Amino acid sequence: MKKVLQVILITTMVLFNAQNSANRFFYELTYKPNKDSAKLEKEMMVLDIDQNRSLYQSYTNIQMDSIANVIIKEASNTGFPDFKRMGNRRTQFMHQIAKSYPIHEVLYKDRIGMDYYSYRENPSLIWKISEEKQKIGIYNTQKATTDFGGRKWIAWFTTEIPFQDGPYKFYGLPGLIVKIGDEAGNYSWELKGNRKTDHIAEASAVEGLMKQTGLFASKEITKEKFTEKYDQHKKDPLAGIRQMMGQIPSDVKISDDFSLSKEMRDAEKQMKEHIAKNNNSIELAITNK
Repeated sequence: MKKVLQVILITTMVLFNAQNSANRFFYELTYKPNKDSAKLEKEMMVLDIDQNRSLYQSYTNIQMDSIANVIIKEASNTGFPDFKRMGNRRTQFMHQIAKSYPIHEVLYKDRIGMDYYSYRENPSLIWKISEEKQKIGIYNTQKATTDFGGRKWIAWFTTEIPFQDGPYKFYGLPGLIVKIGDEAGNYSWELKGNRKTDHIAEASAVEGLMKQTGLFASKEITKEKFTEKYDQHKKDPLAGIRQMMGQIPSDVKISDDFSLSKEMRDAEKQMKEHIAKNNNSIELAITNK
């Protein structure tokens, strides 16, 4: 009876909050960054939902943006943004995925190098709903399966939370997706909690600062063009920076123990190693996460 009352209370709060602010659902993402390794990583992702839309992204991304907002405001007085205050916060998932209700398409936005790009698509998810049911946490869930991005996915959804949405690009079931993962165990999301938030977190401070400089791109392109740009980035991850610094001689030295060309070579090596280690995309049809 206690658990039943908890479910009723949560459902009531979700419905009430959807009319007044946004609901933040926390999903723990467990993933295999390298397809040739059995090592798993974890990261907390969030799905913000209000009455008109939803936005999915890394919780670390939201935290970094909040700190960046403070730094940028302080820089208006000091004249120089102290981004060292960002600390060691890092996310492997810079993308944001927006869905407008009723959902007909998703808007995917990500950073490639120093530039931001977005594309629209309709994933055309065809769900097969099973009679199989399972209790996950406090929720009564039902099983559904679909094929997407070159993988077979198993989802568990609950009608106790009346949003036909879920993490990443997944949506279209008769309730919120509580858990979803691919059959091979490369990626899985599980709902760990939810709370009310004042508004959907756009996480745009750093992107906005880059736009103001006029040196970096931020535009909508096709998914095919996005994939092409990311493939180019893998081959030459410093292309954008190299172009921006084209006016500086490659052998310039700021001091006796500093060489710009050496720093660029070292940075390129590190970035290529990072890309090679993170080669297991959510969608096998594209090469980015």
